[in-house]
Amino acid sequence: MPDPADANGWAPPDDPGSSQGPPQAQPYPQPVPPPYTGPQPYGTPPSQPYGAQAQPYGAAPQAYGSPYQQPYGYPGYGYPGYGPPVKRPWTVPVPDGVPYHRMARNAVHRWWRPLVGTLTILGGALCAMLALTIVGTVVYVLATGEMPEPSQSATSFFGDSTADLTFNLAALAVLLPVVLLVPWWVQRRRPGTLSSVAGRLRWRWLLVCGGLAIGFCLVSFGTSSVAGQFAAPPNGGGEDHWVGWGEFLLPALIIIALVPFQASAEEYVFRGWLLQAVGACTLENGTGRVARALSVVFRTPWPGIVVGSALFTSGHGYTGWGILDIFVFGAVAGWVTVRTGGLEAAIAVHVFNNLMAFLLPAAVGKLDIEQGAIPWQYVVADVAPMLLYAAVVAWLARKMRIQTVTGGSDQPNASVDAPPSTGVPGATVGSVPGAPSGHAVPGGHGVPGEQGVPGGHGFPAGGGQGVPGWPGAPGS
Repeated sequence: MPDPADANGWAPPDDPGSSQGPPQAQPYPQPVPPPYTGPQPYGTPPSQPYGAQAQPYGAAPQAYGSPYQQPYGYPGYGYPGYGPPVKRPWTVPVPDGVPYHRMARNAVHRWWRPLVGTLTILGGALCAMLALTIVGTVVYVLATGEMPEPSQSATSFFGDSTADLTFNLAALAVLLPVVLLVPWWVQRRRPGTLSSVAGRLRWRWLLVCGGLAIGFCLVSFGTSSVAGQFAAPPNGGGEDHWVGWGEFLLPALIIIALVPFQASAEEYVFRGWLLQAVGACTLENGTGRVARALSVVFRTPWPGIVVGSALFTSGHGYTGWGILDIFVFGAVAGWVTVRTGGLEAAIAVHVFNNLMAFLLPAAVGKLDIEQGAIPWQYVVADVAPMLLYAAVVAWLARKMRIQTVTGGSDQPNASVDAPPSTGVPGATVGSVPGAPSGHAVPGGHGVPGEQGVPGGHGFPAGGGQGVPGWPGAPGS
């Protein structure tokens, strides 16, 4: 059959029903162009309702009036992809691997913070004293129906020995909430860091130290009785007689109720705040030779122990050998605090010492604590039991693996008896991460001890004037 194509290459179209020839390729479907969204002619209704927002690519159209949904970020913020502002906590954690006396040197430490905190405690103490004086006067008037009469004694405010005893003990006890608030407000650290390296008061360890403190009181009573055989009793002594339960019961209840708070407040001020305030001034950023030499000394706890003990002694009215007696008590209490990583041992011995110092004189009718000169024999009798107490506490702390440095332990659920750990790879115990390492805790014993109570002579070993200018504020 002749080819239908002619010489010019023309051929008739194929028959659609014919199966001859290969199938023809279908053209690729072209996308439908989007509707025109440009400016509309005047008078033409817009393609979208007024105020509608453009939808993201691939999203289903929103119904008219539905709230606008942002595909990215958080609703209500102008910059997509950024979250809400983070509220930082006020308190700053204590660095890991540092001993008790350097816990105040945290990330926000500045040289002025310990100074401002000390002035704040003094101001708070004056305000608390003023408020207590007003409250005490009102209570006295309501109880007796008359105003307190001025007393010729510098240690008496109400002219009544029981009322004066209550006022003097309460005047020191009110310092406790003040000194616990200052670290949080001034240094931005938890108040519990003033108690121990665990960030709280370790109650089980406090009970253990309380048992040891009772033994200290018994030994101190015995050694003071022996010293009375070789020296005249302090303040003249004299014949003392039991006053009876009727006269003894009320002062005894007041002493038992207030002395634990009075003694604890003094420990938190002199062995807590002052020890850590001085310990925060390590001078480790100094560049000169003298500054580097002083930094080695100030990284140890001894500057804080000496300063705290000196101020502690100045708040008492003892003279002569009595000054050494009080200073030694403060030094031993400070050493034990650093050695065990907290105030528990110092609080325990201070509380039971003062309970004995106040209850024994009250049993013979002596509520006004007399201070002054003390024979050296009694000072020696006081030092020996305190040294023994410090040695036993240090040994038991090692045996019980009591925590002595920080190490993530300032959290409420931390273990009390966790072994010491730096918490930082490569850091040494007693060093601040990123700073020159220092001495952790001074070793050895041989720090002098504290005052006891001569048996039967009414000598108040724990009595004192408290803060100078406060009438007869007792206790050590």
